[in-house]
Amino acid sequence: MIRIVIADDHTIMREGLKRILDGADDIEVVGEAVDGFEALAHVRKGGFDLLMLDLSMPGRSGVELIRQIKDEVPKLPILILTMHEEEQYAVRAIRAGARGYLTKESAGTQLVSAIRKVASGRPYISLEVAEQLAMDVMPANEDLPHKQLSNREFEVFTLLVSGKSITEIAEVLHLSAKTVSTHKTRILTKMNMNSLAEMVQYAVQHRLLGPLKN
Repeated sequence: MIRIVIADDHTIMREGLKRILDGADDIEVVGEAVDGFEALAHVRKGGFDLLMLDLSMPGRSGVELIRQIKDEVPKLPILILTMHEEEQYAVRAIRAGARGYLTKESAGTQLVSAIRKVASGRPYISLEVAEQLAMDVMPANEDLPHKQLSNREFEVFTLLVSGKSITEIAEVLHLSAKTVSTHKTRILTKMNMNSLAEMVQYAVQHRLLGPLKN
């Protein structure tokens, strides 16, 4: 039996996932979390085999949450289930320690097989993500500007281009507005840009303007 915890801040999504899994005799949902803090509480308590984690939740989330979980429980398999289809999100999640990456649009047909594969110790990623990971380690690869950003800067970048204000980002990431402003300045410098409008244009051009939740 594969015991899993579902971490997603949308009740409808969690209920939908549980219904999908009802037909799998070898999978049991033993816990739920609505934010990063609850997810960490489950991790520290233990008693399950796999964490199904949304990439964008209130409080601590994203790549930083994956890293913290892997630091505390290195062997816990993490399957990311997210609205983000872009490969760049998946690459950062896999690098941080996630073993699988699945978009919510694919959950209906691929969720059970993804859980079984990740729980068995094997990765579950798309061909596109695998290719991106391979390209990133090739010496000839020329890094795009957004790949120069740290994980926190990339998180701030995605929130900025999605339309969130400095204050809103500070609340979502539990940072001070001053810290977020500093990140914004560093992002503009690293990407050689002068305005938020340029960042948005770049995000659209490189398919980085994924759907982010409040």
